[in-house]
Amino acid sequence: MGHRGLRSGARGRRGRLLVVGHSGAVQPATEPDADAVTARRRDVARAGHVGDVGLARAGLTDPAPVVRSTALGALERLGVLADTELAAGLGDPDPTVRRRAAELTAVHPAAEVRPLLDDPDPSVVEMAAWATGERAEAGAVERLSLLAVAVGGHVDPLCREAAVAALGAIGDVRGLPAVLAALDDKPAIRRRAAVALAAFEGAEVEAALRRCLDDRDWQVRQVAEDLLAVD
Repeated sequence: MGHRGLRSGARGRRGRLLVVGHSGAVQPATEPDADAVTARRRDVARAGHVGDVGLARAGLTDPAPVVRSTALGALERLGVLADTELAAGLGDPDPTVRRRAAELTAVHPAAEVRPLLDDPDPSVVEMAAWATGERAEAGAVERLSLLAVAVGGHVDPLCREAAVAALGAIGDVRGLPAVLAALDDKPAIRRRAAVALAAFEGAEVEAALRRCLDDRDWQVRQVAEDLLAVD
């Protein structure tokens, strides 16, 4: 009676299927098709290595997000991933697939990745920011700048860090204020901002680097020393 109200097969707070074992301990249940999903994912991944375009492409419509994500990678490996297929991945309902698609836009300049900078899933935003930096996409500077700032920017520090890194990779002067502001964020973001300053020039940049020489984080100080050629 100690587990009254918790039935075998009930779902926990996060929607995970739960079962009650013989000892009364609540354990996550194994999804009945987990093995089948793993097998399909393995087959699709293998298709990308052995040249089976048909099987790799079939994975794009699989009900399991992990298989759809693997299919995108398999088709890219085969060199046959179409822009329309990538666009579908960018609009997939599952963030795992959107993140993989965003990563692949780094080498697909025709794909529109900027909308994912506003994705509700932080991991997708982080990858989209990385991709815009890889593409040196100047049109993303304004949005990246808004994401990068500590106050009013993205709540996830990894997203802010990725945005700062992208601004440095793009090197557009419009992104400099956001990079400078990032020098007051968390240590990892300050380090990224110091590195990003290498893409810019001017008295304001040099002054910021000299301020970094006194940063609490030794890696920020090291970056500043390297960029200023300080012995």
